[in-house]
Amino acid sequence: MAIITALYNLLWGDLITIPLPGGSSIGISLLVLILIPAGVFFTFRTKFVLFRFFPEMLRLSVEKKNPDKKDALSGLQALIVSTATRVGMGNMVGVVAAVSAGGAGAVFWMWITAIIGSSTAYVEAVLAQIHKQEDPIYGGYRGGPAYYLQNFLGRNGKKSIIAILFALSGLLCWCGVSQVIGNSVSSAFENAFQIPPIWSTVFLVALAAVIVLRKNATVKVLDIMVPVMAVFYFLVTIYVIIVNAPLLPEVFTRIFQEAFGLRQMVAGGFGAALMNGVKRGLFSNEAGSGSAPCAAAAANVSHPAKAGLLQAFGVFIDTIVICSCTAMIMLLAPQDKIAGLQGMELLQEAMRHHFGDIGVVFIAVTLWLFSFSTFVGVLYYARSNVAFLFGDGTKPQLIFKLLALVMLFIGGLAAYTFVWDLGDIGIGLMTVFNMIAIIPMSGQAVRVLEEYNEIRKLQ
Repeated sequence: MAIITALYNLLWGDLITIPLPGGSSIGISLLVLILIPAGVFFTFRTKFVLFRFFPEMLRLSVEKKNPDKKDALSGLQALIVSTATRVGMGNMVGVVAAVSAGGAGAVFWMWITAIIGSSTAYVEAVLAQIHKQEDPIYGGYRGGPAYYLQNFLGRNGKKSIIAILFALSGLLCWCGVSQVIGNSVSSAFENAFQIPPIWSTVFLVALAAVIVLRKNATVKVLDIMVPVMAVFYFLVTIYVIIVNAPLLPEVFTRIFQEAFGLRQMVAGGFGAALMNGVKRGLFSNEAGSGSAPCAAAAANVSHPAKAGLLQAFGVFIDTIVICSCTAMIMLLAPQDKIAGLQGMELLQEAMRHHFGDIGVVFIAVTLWLFSFSTFVGVLYYARSNVAFLFGDGTKPQLIFKLLALVMLFIGGLAAYTFVWDLGDIGIGLMTVFNMIAIIPMSGQAVRVLEEYNEIRKLQ
């Protein structure tokens, strides 16, 4: 436990503290020190890819599948799989936590983090496309950071230690995530419907097993589930915004004032807004962690840049759209009704104000859908890492799926276990190992983008 705590503090704790006027301070973690400068670097190298190619991202999201490989994913399907894991608890619980601790200004810094992170997502997705392999187990393609780390660092046919450590960190992370998902779902259903955790957990695990233990059911389920749940959540938020339209100027004024510390907030003013927004933004959109490239590598697209642009668009959907939905639901509720509340209780009370008791039920069901899609998505990610570590046999794939289902079950019944911390450590280590490759290899992704831009000009 001491080792786990030390690792967690090294990755996620305040590595350095910068004092600010007025007695507040900014605590900066190792991951923030890595991801934000890297994101700024990639943003300038790609010449603000999110803004330059946003219309193209929209066009690619409806482009038809390349028909030359039946079992491979289309670019849109790869986007849906990565969105399934990005759009999860972080979009609800994470946003609530950020606003609770850092005030409305945290929302602004989440937006900035998404703009920066979209460039990182583009780079890692393109590298995954360039270095992908044929997948003899499931058909189509596979890849991700373990594969481009191997090509970057591997020598004399031997596996790179860093690539192995990345793959192990991913499996560690996704086991931890499985537990968190199980606990979040059982807690939400117990609060909303008074269903004992054992029953909601057994149902969740049984349904997950039916999907993940079938060879190619994952993508088919997510193809339907993710667009429906994301669009419905977005439409509910639009309704809340329209009904409360007169309050919008006040809400945006709060966001921008508190983002720059122009009005004193609870929990430390400017520093709290900045760091809570940045940390939660990074946690939610996962750009740089190396998760989404496992889906991007599977995309069967006519040019690697297309997969990168779609993954950059995925960061926009996750943070600018879905996280903003949660923030608006909270910030458009009367402050006296949600004062003193935190976590899901705060969000549920805000929804109760907007929709009555049905709002609490809606949040419970939405959290269930977001969490379930995340579990199915991370099991898809795990395919490539398991294959990298243990080869092309089906037995290792089955063993990891069963392990994840066990963790899902344990999480549904346990209030807390150290595996949750292992999940956070796993994603932190994934990020560190991934950055070892994508910073020096980013030139490949930039050349691919400019080549694609020249092709577009000729069309």
